[in-house]
Amino acid sequence: MIKSDQPTIFNKNIIAAVSSAVDGNMKFGINDNEDVLRNRRAFLRKAGVDLEHTTLVPVTYDTDDFLRYKILSKEHKSGSMHGFDSLGFAADGLVVDQPNHALFLPLADCVGAVIHDPINHVLMLSHLGRHSTEVNGGVKSIEYLQKHFTVNLKDIRVWLSPAVGNATYRLHKFEGKSLHDVLRAQFLEAGIEEDHLEISEVDTAQDDNYFSHSQHRKRGLPGLSSRFAVVAMMRD
Repeated sequence: MIKSDQPTIFNKNIIAAVSSAVDGNMKFGINDNEDVLRNRRAFLRKAGVDLEHTTLVPVTYDTDDFLRYKILSKEHKSGSMHGFDSLGFAADGLVVDQPNHALFLPLADCVGAVIHDPINHVLMLSHLGRHSTEVNGGVKSIEYLQKHFTVNLKDIRVWLSPAVGNATYRLHKFEGKSLHDVLRAQFLEAGIEEDHLEISEVDTAQDDNYFSHSQHRKRGLPGLSSRFAVVAMMRD
């Protein structure tokens, strides 16, 4: 964890943290799964989170629907955190409305959006890659919260994780803009106040402190790239 890269927009009642390359790979199926589990436990411990109280955001790409969101219950704790699919569903974003239930998202160029309403105590972690961004995932994430909870847009805080910049990866559907640029516009369109939106300045393709899928491919490396991770949890 790099101190200067951590979110600052949230109050003390929320834990939100991002790992870096020195914390190791956070995704199963890339290297030794026992190493991944140790990496996850160590990172979460540093952040003040128990792995057994954490749920993985189970992102998949074998779909035409990139706006899949789900509200969790306590029965989902530790779901898919041990190296097997124990959730039984895929999702692009997860939501909790109870404390001490953490959300965990491995990344390697896409954006992880931590969305928190500190008044109504609702927390969402949304995966926003090219596919979900092209279908207005920033707006849709906020609309999902409005549909299922009593939230006030003026209260919501949003942090966008490190992600690939447009020097390496341009969104052609959005005139070559970056993920961060497009998602900033989407969250503002959704009604988030500008001073309640914090965007990481880290470009994962330019910063060796973070894993990058695009740089992995550019260098001709075999297999899948490693993943860093974002975790978020409301305190009791």
